[in-house]
Amino acid sequence: MPPVANARSPDDAERGPRGPFALTLLVILAAVLFFGFVALGTWQVERRAWKLDLIARVDQRVHAPATAAPGPEQWSQVTAATDEYLHVRLTGVFLHDRQTLVWASTDAGNGFWVLTPLRTAGGTTVLVNRGFVPTDWCGRTGRCAAGPTGETTVNGLLRMPETYAFLRHNDPAHDRWYSRDVQAIAAARGLTSVAPYFVDADAALTGASGSNASWPEGGLTVIDFPNNHLVYLITWYLLALMVAVGTWYVGRTEYRLRRRARNVAATAVASSSPPSVVP
Repeated sequence: MPPVANARSPDDAERGPRGPFALTLLVILAAVLFFGFVALGTWQVERRAWKLDLIARVDQRVHAPATAAPGPEQWSQVTAATDEYLHVRLTGVFLHDRQTLVWASTDAGNGFWVLTPLRTAGGTTVLVNRGFVPTDWCGRTGRCAAGPTGETTVNGLLRMPETYAFLRHNDPAHDRWYSRDVQAIAAARGLTSVAPYFVDADAALTGASGSNASWPEGGLTVIDFPNNHLVYLITWYLLALMVAVGTWYVGRTEYRLRRRARNVAATAVASSSPPSVVP
């Protein structure tokens, strides 16, 4: 038998319009997605404004002239939001016999941060990160290396304590340190009246003369606030736009299908009606 021209398989048949229940579900889903994506995009707009303001405030603190570090009467008010990266100045005597080496990974390679207590004239103690040293700097403990003696003035950036290091934990019993946890270091070294912050010394603070004169290397504070909010907000708003376009396309398709179905029904009714008899 010869093939029938223009024959259509069942898969080729054009579907009819969706029912009211399916359309209602699609409308609800589209509304939830659209308004959800818009809300996320708006949240990223707000986050971007907050991040830009934070960067501006921190930049102002870092480049401002050094001011006196917060004293004991201000310690309870010191917070990361208002005080971190303040350019501060403090004067005292270094306690080199109680300094601590904290593991560090920098652009210069692996090594240690040298945290040395500074005892002020008022009897309080502030941990000062004098800077970075390589792993072979004056032995494992680092206590054999000479440093500034007598009354010393330190300029640097106020930093909040670190209580966690990724995949590593401080081990005071074996003198292994991976985060600059002020309270834990103070307890291990028997320090009292310790400030609830530490200070990253500027590059100007150096060690004693000799082979180790260039170490520790200060001024290596990394200030990096990831600011990808513009990318995120564009992504969320584009997704909302895609949902809107998709909803419009589905709506247009459903309208055409319904109009075609009405036309087909009208044609069927007209063809099934008996012919009128003319007297």
